[in-house]
Amino acid sequence: MTQGTKRWFLLAWWGCIAVYAAFHALHLRADFPNFTPWFSDWAKYTDEGWYGNAAIRAHLFGNWYKPNGLNTAVALPVLPFLEWVLFFFTGVTVEAARGLTVFFFFVNVALSYTLLRARAPRWAAMLAVTLLVTSPFCYCFSRLAILEQPLTLFFLAALNLIVRLPRFRRPLLGAALAGLLFAVMMLTKTTAVFLLPALVWAAWAALWQRWRLALACSAAAAATAAVVYGSWLALITHAGLRADFHYLFYINDYPKPQEIYWPLVSLFWSAHGGLWVGRVLFSLAALLSLCALVAWKRRWARALLLDPVFGASMLAVVGYIGFMAYQNHPQPRYFVVVAVFSFILLTRGAAALLEPNAAPHPLRYWSGIFLTSSLVAVAINGAVRTAHFVRTPSYTFARAADGLTRYIDTHPNGRRLLLTISDDEITLMTHLPGICDDFGTPELPKRTVLDQPGWYAAWNDLDPGTLEDLHTHFSLEQVAEFPAFDDPERNMLVLFKLHPLANGEVREYGDGDLQHPMPEDRINVPIE
Repeated sequence: MTQGTKRWFLLAWWGCIAVYAAFHALHLRADFPNFTPWFSDWAKYTDEGWYGNAAIRAHLFGNWYKPNGLNTAVALPVLPFLEWVLFFFTGVTVEAARGLTVFFFFVNVALSYTLLRARAPRWAAMLAVTLLVTSPFCYCFSRLAILEQPLTLFFLAALNLIVRLPRFRRPLLGAALAGLLFAVMMLTKTTAVFLLPALVWAAWAALWQRWRLALACSAAAAATAAVVYGSWLALITHAGLRADFHYLFYINDYPKPQEIYWPLVSLFWSAHGGLWVGRVLFSLAALLSLCALVAWKRRWARALLLDPVFGASMLAVVGYIGFMAYQNHPQPRYFVVVAVFSFILLTRGAAALLEPNAAPHPLRYWSGIFLTSSLVAVAINGAVRTAHFVRTPSYTFARAADGLTRYIDTHPNGRRLLLTISDDEITLMTHLPGICDDFGTPELPKRTVLDQPGWYAAWNDLDPGTLEDLHTHFSLEQVAEFPAFDDPERNMLVLFKLHPLANGEVREYGDGDLQHPMPEDRINVPIE
């Protein structure tokens, strides 16, 4: 290939990357794409509002904090702070919140490229970002205003600093900046603690020949992270917000099975969830890592495992899957981090297998050809699927939120306040005030007394426990239904009027069977 042909080829390749990256910024009000393998992830109708509710409330209602409500910004302030700043310029819209996340994705593409360029040839870095921008999985989740993209951004920024520490004139300053970024990661999403081994490994792999400097850099990073994160904990303690901080961990503490072997079962299903990223890609990443470990005595394998980019990427994947196994709760959105570092791991591995300066070996060389060809084929297939999502946006949830809000505004029923698990999400989309029926520091009956909602919305059916809670103070009248999404268990948003009981009556638990319809109710959906 002549120099001119190579230049035009690279320009065309960069053009394809730019086009597919730009696709992520289109149709930002559209639904999370329907009929995907990730249809069951509830982030598409809850998490965007939950994790940005402080910014939403501050702009719409004048106060970021809701007493007795879900106040995620106490433990995770980074994303709501950034959204709060953004909303001064854009107003409170779901398009602005998602646009911010797409911006994070763009930065992650650039940071992934620069991370690989520190240790790999240009073609490998370009192939990694090609996988990122054409991945249907990344397309779906990079367009939701959730925590995974900013977490990945700060993690990639820290890794870029760490792998370049040997080149810095002041490596201790670089290490302190990496420690600051880790503290910001923890304030973005506390699962960042499971990525700490990857950062530590990257630092020691980058500085292993200068162990005294490695110790000093580790101490500088640890001290900076501890001071910053400790200062935040001191601040919320002084403000009397520790209960909200602990509540976030309480609601994310999922029940564990009684069997002694449950961690193995949970680990299996968490690792199996990696197939959501891409069956071929995740399988190849696991196979490459296993082969490198088995072939440890060979020079190419040892060099690859000791490479700070490859080793950190492998530990990031293992660490985040370990978090899901510990939680016993793998969800598709959690695998955003796994996806990014699986792609980096694969392309760094392909470059190592095809390294021209390594000792020639036919099996290694043809393995590199096979791996690279497989990655190109997957990128082409992903590009076709992603283009289909771009061409066929749907707006079912946006229409459901608009229709529900319009109905409430045209049929007044006391207070204009909606009780639903999707409360903050609907507030983000239509500015209708709401409270969450599932999360909040007091029990639901106490919250309804404090806030006096006029409406309740459920997905598809009524939960018997929620119905019992509502029946203590209200009767329910089903008034409207709004189709949304593709999940067969959550594809209909059902609206109820809440009618306070006559003469201020309060039913006690056990006063009849409150988990079943009462004579004054009008309920048509199943109770299950």
